[in-house]
Parts: sequence; C-alpha cells; structure tokens
Amino acid sequence: MSEPYKVKVTIEKDEHGYYACCPELVGCQTQGDSLEEVLSNIKEAIELYLETLSKDEIKTFLSEEILTTSLEVRVG
Repeated sequence: MSEPYKVKVTIEKDEHGYYACCPELVGCQTQGDSLEEVLSNIKEAIELYLETLSKDEIKTFLSEEILTTSLEVRVG
C-alpha cells in the first residue's frame, strides 16, 4: 500500500467556479464548477504529479509540518 502524504492545497472561488493549486508542487493546479469537483480534480492532479517523483524527491517537495494562518494587514 502506498504511503499517504499531507499536501497543502489552496482553493479560490470566483464567478467562473473554483480554482485549486498545490503551492509545493509547481504547476499542479486545476479548476472545477463546484467545490466537490475541484477537490476531486486537485487530488487526482497531485497523485499524478507525485507518481512521477521518487520517494526522496517527494520528501524534498513536501514538508513534514503544515502551518496555515491568516494575517490582518492595513493598506494606505
């Protein structure tokens, strides 16, 4: 059985649907009409991307620790 990896995914919604990307895997991105579709699409895109890498390469791309935060910034 293959080893599971934790992967950061960014999802944005706009007037055309949803856009998802994996910042750790350059060029790994997709879109979908619904949240469910974009989640399915990005999971498939990540799996296909990782299949092209060795285990050592995967560990280089994917960090062990995932931190997500929000910042408040002021402009002007």
